[in-house]
Amino acid sequence: MAFSTNPLSLSVPEPAFESWLRDSGYLEVLDHHSSVIPSSGGIGVAAGTNSNDGGSITTSIISGGVFASLLSGVITLLSLFTLNPFAKVTTLDFSGETPSWTRAFFGDCGSYSFPSGTDQARRRVQENVKRYARNYASLFILIFASTLYQMPLALVGLLSSLAVWDMFKFCSNRWDWYRYPIIRQLLVRTAQCATVVMLVILNVQMALFCALAVSYAVMLLHAAFRKLTPAKQSLR
Repeated sequence: MAFSTNPLSLSVPEPAFESWLRDSGYLEVLDHHSSVIPSSGGIGVAAGTNSNDGGSITTSIISGGVFASLLSGVITLLSLFTLNPFAKVTTLDFSGETPSWTRAFFGDCGSYSFPSGTDQARRRVQENVKRYARNYASLFILIFASTLYQMPLALVGLLSSLAVWDMFKFCSNRWDWYRYPIIRQLLVRTAQCATVVMLVILNVQMALFCALAVSYAVMLLHAAFRKLTPAKQSLR
């Protein structure tokens, strides 16, 4: 039977629908809907098999289902590194109140689940990174400090570079180098070159790279596995 088109029906694009749900504070509805969709399997085929080789067919169906689920999970995890988690992050997300670390950010065991697909993973990552931007920034600082603790030379290089610029500022204010812009510009360039050489020799860039890599991986995994919660409760 063919159905005629309803002229009163309304088709809303998915980005616009997600934006409306986000503004209304109910974006978790899409996350819950994606989690409860049952996956298709071969149960009906296995139950209707009464031949002698029914056991082998059932085993093959189960094995195929497990392999398909495993492959789908691997594809979902790999897709995390192909999307832009900062697509919806703005500067206002770093100036607001920091969400609670216990109830909002970490939550409990029921606050986590494996994403059912790439769409749900994308939605979770982009929304959670926007909500918990200040938490992830604090984690990066903590990981960077831990990396510097494990690399004493990098810590010495960072402190030395800060000391160089403090000394430059002190000397500039003491001898009023602002009256001589050419000399001051020359000294600024010299201090910049000395800072770069110092940071490279003492492997500060390696500590920064390790901290960025670890914090980025932790952010992606947490944001992908963390279920979406009502926006009004995310800061509690």
